[in-house]
Amino acid sequence: MLAALPGTRLRVVGRLLPDSRPSLQLLAAAHPADPARRVDLGLDRLQRADLPSAPPPPVAQVPTPPGGGGGGYPPPPPPYGGGGDPYGGGGGHGMPDPLAGMPPLADFGKRLAARVLDVLIIAVPLFLIQLAVGDRNRYTVKTNDGEDVTEVITKSYSGSGLVMTLISIAAYVGYDWWFTKKNGQTLGKKWLGLRVAMLNDGSVPQSGAALGRAAVLWLPTLICCFCLWPIALVISMLVDKPYKQGLHDKVAKTVVVRAT
Repeated sequence: MLAALPGTRLRVVGRLLPDSRPSLQLLAAAHPADPARRVDLGLDRLQRADLPSAPPPPVAQVPTPPGGGGGGYPPPPPPYGGGGDPYGGGGGHGMPDPLAGMPPLADFGKRLAARVLDVLIIAVPLFLIQLAVGDRNRYTVKTNDGEDVTEVITKSYSGSGLVMTLISIAAYVGYDWWFTKKNGQTLGKKWLGLRVAMLNDGSVPQSGAALGRAAVLWLPTLICCFCLWPIALVISMLVDKPYKQGLHDKVAKTVVVRAT
């Protein structure tokens, strides 16, 4: 309890400090003997440790976005919604495999069988047309008359042979181009459960890619390399790793996978 000196009037001054804890300073009024003299009871020198401490204000926590996508956005999903590398090879130089999560690559045997079916679908009608127009000797070599295999090429680019060559080019290239850009499946591939897909994202090839693929596939065969070019395509598919791309796939940036 505080007691004032006789004849002294007390005045209480309240003051709030920044930490919201009150500190009281009690001052005496004018000293009875000396009006200019003031009596300081010194209560403001009380140790602040004697007063209860207020808890520090809470610190706001900013949630970290999941997945480490940066900018508050999650990272994009891998192609086809899957992960891993089911094909035994990466994208090279530390890049992710563009086929991760895609259906498995088509077996070579099924690809070859599908191609044989497609050839028959086009070749049989063309042969019947050729018989109808009377061009039966186009692929006949008369060795008794001194002819050799070069006569086949000569006959293919003259007269009715030239017409049939142009029709064959339009038929084979057009067939492959149309069905590839439509849904990635020629009839042979559809029957055997295969399809052509773009290497980067597995989508159906656009018209330009489908046309380039069909042109590389058929033009050398029909124009000049009837035997050699198909062999070159087969070898390229067998030796290519890891995507088993033929030369026509390399040009169009496509792969052949199992249809889902």
